Amino acid sequence: MGEVDSSTLCLFDVDGTLTAARQRVTPDMAEFLQKLRTRVRVGVVGGSDLGKIKEQLGDEVIQKMDYVFAENGLEAFKGGQFLSVQSIQAHMGEDLLQDFINFCLNYMAKIKLPKKRGTFIEFRNGMLNVSPIGRSCSQEERKEFYELDQKEKIREKFVSVLKEEFKGKGLTFSIGGQISFDVFPDGWDKRFCLGIVEKDNYSTIHFFGDKTKPGGNDYEIYSDPRTIGHEVSCPEETQRLCQQLFFS
Repeated sequence: MGEVDSSTLCLFDVDGTLTAARQRVTPDMAEFLQKLRTRVRVGVVGGSDLGKIKEQLGDEVIQKMDYVFAENGLEAFKGGQFLSVQSIQAHMGEDLLQDFINFCLNYMAKIKLPKKRGTFIEFRNGMLNVSPIGRSCSQEERKEFYELDQKEKIREKFVSVLKEEFKGKGLTFSIGGQISFDVFPDGWDKRFCLGIVEKDNYSTIHFFGDKTKPGGNDYEIYSDPRTIGHEVSCPEETQRLCQQLFFS
């Protein structure tokens, strides 16, 4: 085996990049990531909270990666150790936060969908996650909503109304995954984690993600000058690309 190139970091989105949406990582991919760590430093940066990242990548993910950035890096781990966490309520203040939550609940109460379930707003450390169908929907219901959303742009319309209503309040909206969108203070997108890894002076940072178009939650980090961005459409493509880049 060659030496690990410790001046190169590979950062991976989770959903659609390392795993199928909200599914567990395959044993093959998990093994490949460990093999990749013999060549370069490896980190994951997910929009989801740590619990969901663990469900997808395994309970040992913090020990098995050089970096784990949950909620875009608002909760950060390095070398198996906790690094830092941010708080959205401290940043936004209770008044704005409540106005925002109330507006969303009111808006969602007026949408008629084939199905509605529970957990329409999930409160995370550094963001709110808003889901018109409700996060407790089944895999089948999730798929049905996603197909409808692609036709009727339910999330897109919702976000444009919020952008208008909360203009100038310093909020960013990001549509990712299949059933929801994230809301967070400006600058708290996936680039947030770059501010953390910058301190470790990598000469090259590769980023792999699937939602790389404007409005997608990988767009900012993908197009940031500090990274070399790679757009992928599935975990298999991620693996093929890394194989070409680091093992050929």
